[in-house]
Amino acid sequence: MLIDGKLVEAENGKTFDNINPATEEVLGSVADGSAADMDRAIAAARTAFDTTDWSTDRELRKRCLQQLQDAIESEREELRAELVAEVGAPIALTYGAQLDGPLEDGLRWPLKMIDDFPWERDLPRAAPFGIDSTRAVWKEPIGVVGSIVPWNFPFEVTINKIAQVLATGNTTVLKPAPDTPFNATRLGRLVAEHTDIPAGVFNVVTTSDNMVAEQLTLDPRVDLISFTGSTVVGKRIMEKGAATLKRVFLELGGKSAAVFLDDADLASTLPGAAFGICMHGGQGCALQSRVVVPRAKYDEAVEILKATMAMIPYGDPTDPNNIQGPQISALQRDRVLALIQKGVDEGATIALGGGRPAHLPKGWYVEPTLLVDVENSMAIAQEEVFGPVLVVIPHDGDEDALRIANDSSYGLSGGVFSADNDRATAFARRVRTGSIGINGGLWYGADSPYGGYKNSGIGRQNGIEGFEQYLETKAVAWPAG
Repeated sequence: MLIDGKLVEAENGKTFDNINPATEEVLGSVADGSAADMDRAIAAARTAFDTTDWSTDRELRKRCLQQLQDAIESEREELRAELVAEVGAPIALTYGAQLDGPLEDGLRWPLKMIDDFPWERDLPRAAPFGIDSTRAVWKEPIGVVGSIVPWNFPFEVTINKIAQVLATGNTTVLKPAPDTPFNATRLGRLVAEHTDIPAGVFNVVTTSDNMVAEQLTLDPRVDLISFTGSTVVGKRIMEKGAATLKRVFLELGGKSAAVFLDDADLASTLPGAAFGICMHGGQGCALQSRVVVPRAKYDEAVEILKATMAMIPYGDPTDPNNIQGPQISALQRDRVLALIQKGVDEGATIALGGGRPAHLPKGWYVEPTLLVDVENSMAIAQEEVFGPVLVVIPHDGDEDALRIANDSSYGLSGGVFSADNDRATAFARRVRTGSIGINGGLWYGADSPYGGYKNSGIGRQNGIEGFEQYLETKAVAWPAG
């Protein structure tokens, strides 16, 4: 772990295993941080914020973020292999969203924003209550941020999270998921060995104990929790943080719909939905897991999806031909299978897959699965599965399709397809989600705010909106002269 500028083991000497989900073999061990370790990390982050010039020295922050960028690039291929091994991510995906995509701009965009962001702005001269005043607004870092990341895209989430946290002048304690700790401990080592980031500004605590992680939420020395993960845990963070009025950023779950209007070309657009849900075993919160198609074209849509999913390459994540690897754990695999069975119990029909692949006896795999005869009220259409499971739901026109898309406790992402781009755009404006693709457009990037409506979270990661959420706002005034 990295605590107060030093690379350390757990104070009690405990470790836990990091397991390869594709082989079920132990990759190695990692420090199992204790309550005392977390306390030291929080104290270090608090002291660094309060006593160093990190929060005010923008040139230092720029230099350090560039050093970190260079350091990560120097170990890019080692990190790539590490992500394939501990995440079970198909290696093909590391050339996109798992590694190369976020490494391209995740640090560089916030670094550039240090110069471009309006840290101060003038307000018009005014005389409130008869006091003639020159007024301004200053933006200042909020303080200590607890950065908690998930296991599905750990590097992508981490780099987009900590880059904005650090660029805005905050200090942080990074808590990675216990399923995927190595990419975080690598970052800690690179910070310690290759950057001038002051001791305590960036800390990494690995732990298998959720109660140790929860200290970040409870400790009054932590000013903000930046969390990406499940809605259940996000709600607990918000509840526990209320005692100290802790600010929160929560990027949570999704049950996104891909809506195909009656003029959409299904042959050219539907295969993308099939590939999308199988990518990385369906372990992406913004993946479009509900396909909503015109009732008159329902059978045609099912045949296209079934044929496409039957040919999707999956298995060994080190094979560049595969786009789907294992689920992250046996627990997650069994959860996915249980939700599929619940769908069947409620009346859905398995058109393809639905179980464990016979040709992959090792690893926590689930077959690409297509469910039909699904009603939107079923659990399989309402709950986030986080597996390679696609449901097909018929609609009876645009208004019905919109009702189905919005009939969800989530509101993270989605897509709409139509031969008429204006029609699709008008439809997209009415979908209650934080992001949406129109006819296959992709909104992703460090400059694009990402987050959701409803149970999909609070706040945004990335973009100006994400940058500003790590800042406080101070109004100031002087006597006009």
